[in-house]
Amino acid sequence: MKPVKLYVVMPCYNEEAVLPETVTRMLGLFSGMEASGLITKTSRIVFVDDGSKDKTWQLISEYESKHPEVCGIKLAHNAGHQNALFGGLMGIKDYCDCAISIDADLQDDINIIPEMIRKFRDEECHVVYGVRKRRDTDTVFKRTTAQGFYKLMKLMGVDVVYNHADYRLMSKDALSALSEFEERNLFLRGIVPLLGYKSDTVLYDRSERFAGESKYPLKKMISFALDGITSFSINPIRIVSSLGILACLFAVIMAVYAVVQKFMGNTDSGWASIICSIWLLGGLQLLSIGLIGEYIGKTYKEVKRRPRYIVEKTIGDGV
Repeated sequence: MKPVKLYVVMPCYNEEAVLPETVTRMLGLFSGMEASGLITKTSRIVFVDDGSKDKTWQLISEYESKHPEVCGIKLAHNAGHQNALFGGLMGIKDYCDCAISIDADLQDDINIIPEMIRKFRDEECHVVYGVRKRRDTDTVFKRTTAQGFYKLMKLMGVDVVYNHADYRLMSKDALSALSEFEERNLFLRGIVPLLGYKSDTVLYDRSERFAGESKYPLKKMISFALDGITSFSINPIRIVSSLGILACLFAVIMAVYAVVQKFMGNTDSGWASIICSIWLLGGLQLLSIGLIGEYIGKTYKEVKRRPRYIVEKTIGDGV
């Protein structure tokens, strides 16, 4: 079979601690795949510096000067993981047969990349998802919240691949189709399944971060989940509408009950029930306003059409 021209896109944000090991492992993997005839000599490793404040870009520049396989894309400011990943993919989509997106922290197993390529080359899969076998390395809290997130997304009608993050292979055709999605609120885990191309999965075990700190603390995880739900589903607004209808029906029932009790001569103080009702309805109203505001805010961002990212510099033969 003919070798493929592969580009591996790796978004980076303050990854100077892990980058030397990442480059070493990726170069070793590329050497082996090239020797076995799986990829061409013109395949590339593309690091996307998402406005790092440490020596990440300096290291990328040094590796690019020593290794022709290494390329770099430097964004002018921190655009966020999804935008950086999208920017990297759009920057190389015209040069490769297929591209693999993977984080630079070495938690995802790079040794399944040959299997992903074979599914693309031999089985004609346009999208190959890297899916975790298990979550043994996660804390109980992380495991519970992550599983809850995927179940909630399914409940809200969003088509996502269970236990899949952003480790995936995409063909040139799939990348071209992805470029037609113009929304500013990017949630690639939900967008890619919408492409509709033939897809498959490859299972792997996720490792601990080799070095550095996680770029997804609890606050960012919650924000990411909220972005995913509100970017792909209007079910939360429908739930709010349903709650409103139920509240109105309950109010009518209670009004009829109050009139009947009045005519029957039964009087209750009702202080506790009134206070509880006020707090409950007040809380639901504030929650509903906040939820609707989230959708309005997203519409506001889409209407402005600001660029998702700005490329400051590119280095390397192939980008």
